[in-house]
Amino acid sequence: MGEIKVSPDYNWFRSTVPLKKIIVDDDDSKVWSLYDAGPRSIRCPLIFLPPVSGTADVFFQQILALTGWGYRVIALQYPVYWDHLEFCDGFRKLLDHLQLDKVHLFGASLGGFLAQKFAEYTHKSPRVHSLILCNSFSDTSIFNQTWTANSFWLMPAFMLKKIVLGNFASGPVDPEMADGIDFMVDRLESLGQSELASRLTLNCQNSYVEPHKIRDVPVTIMDVFDQSALSTEAKEEMYKLYPNARRAHLKTGGNFPYLCRSAEVNLYIQIHLLQFRGTRYAAIDPSMVSAEELEVQKISLHNSSEQEEDRLSLCDSNRINSQ
Repeated sequence: MGEIKVSPDYNWFRSTVPLKKIIVDDDDSKVWSLYDAGPRSIRCPLIFLPPVSGTADVFFQQILALTGWGYRVIALQYPVYWDHLEFCDGFRKLLDHLQLDKVHLFGASLGGFLAQKFAEYTHKSPRVHSLILCNSFSDTSIFNQTWTANSFWLMPAFMLKKIVLGNFASGPVDPEMADGIDFMVDRLESLGQSELASRLTLNCQNSYVEPHKIRDVPVTIMDVFDQSALSTEAKEEMYKLYPNARRAHLKTGGNFPYLCRSAEVNLYIQIHLLQFRGTRYAAIDPSMVSAEELEVQKISLHNSSEQEEDRLSLCDSNRINSQ
């Protein structure tokens, strides 16, 4: 247990990338924690938003890989916010504090929902240039917990943790996925009662995304074909909501592919960001882009498209066979 926590990569990350704490609200208890790595000259970085159980360091493998390739990456941990509007207002203030006009957002589960809500919140004066939504959703009613959302603040921490752990994979998984789950359990243990209660409230409070407000934002939907907390219906709803979105399907990865399938996730992130190369919204330092790397990425993009077509045709044939 705890393989990731004692791994050389994680220890290298913790020793080289400082954790910053920033207060942007009038309430001093609302502290944003973040890792900001990569060239500061980049004005449109990629920002990672964690799931209910996650802290900013759950994206350490993305930070290490992407900054090594020349990207500027920021991974966040939320303060205690009790509704979506309050979160969006606080996040806007944080971007103002960091002097970032526009950003790319990678959101995992709750992080993906909040990324969509923030894009919706700022649609009249856009702050979100693109979205990568990993195992995410567009309507909180899928969890059937809207009626309990307002009572999470009353529950003790052990009960809240039990609710979150109920969504973790319980069957047999491969060693990398087991390590990822162990790491997320460890991160969950580090969260206090108010942090957990507020995140569960945001996760289950009655709300949905209004797609017409963010239809011009480029989107990549990233999900897995094996077991995760996201139902097939929730995935289909995301595809309907964003018919023009790129799809990044992982054969396996469970709830936390950024931990246990980091190489695939990092590749899909690169492919998503490739479309902004050469513009003022590029998340990479132009001097770090080599012709060889571009060629490799084009090949990877072609290969991933072929793999997606193969997987989709496999799904179609499975459906036909089941009928």
